[in-house]
Amino acid sequence: MSLKKFTVAKARALPVIILADTSGSMSVDGKISSLNEAIQNMISTFKQESARQAEIQVGLITFGGNEAEMHLPLAKAIGIEAIEPLEATGRTPMGHAFELATKVLEDKELITSRDYRPVIILLSDGIPTDSWKAGLESLCNSERGQKASRFAMAIGAEANIDVLEAFNNDLEAPVFKANEARDIHRFFRAVTMSVTARSQSQTPNDLTPINFDDLENEDDDLGLDLEGQW
Repeated sequence: MSLKKFTVAKARALPVIILADTSGSMSVDGKISSLNEAIQNMISTFKQESARQAEIQVGLITFGGNEAEMHLPLAKAIGIEAIEPLEATGRTPMGHAFELATKVLEDKELITSRDYRPVIILLSDGIPTDSWKAGLESLCNSERGQKASRFAMAIGAEANIDVLEAFNNDLEAPVFKANEARDIHRFFRAVTMSVTARSQSQTPNDLTPINFDDLENEDDDLGLDLEGQW
């Protein structure tokens, strides 16, 4: 009998790509510190997932200074040991981040045809300082960008809600508004719960709705702006 018949099927990947604003304004009020901690917590949770239908992968694109960069190449969460802390500096080249994200999504060797629909997370506390419209259009209209689950978070009153709403495609979970740095944790916890639920589902391509009401009561006093969420 051929040994090939005993080959264990390789888990299909569920890619999670984070687009994180690291412009200078993120250094105010502890926002960058909260973001660093929230991302680390998300990856730690993904690493703990063992019984699942999908293998969660994580990639991190930052946009601050003069250009965006691949801070963490897409990799299996379970194999990520540590992430270099994000630092806030410079302008907000969000358009370049959209371009990098599109390249990652459309890389057929990096994300194969058998992998599950990706999750893309965008967060920003300001206004793009480059030509972002073409980059966003290219991302949202790309083959995989259209199929991906796209979530967005506005940090503070200066965030460009119009851009974030154009990026977001989950009608059940409109742009999340973080009024304080600690609200970042609630957003990431909610997205983490959604992704882990998908990874354990028999149908990982189906979006698991994000319900902020499912989170622990200890976060009820965070002063979140949930008006119009449902």
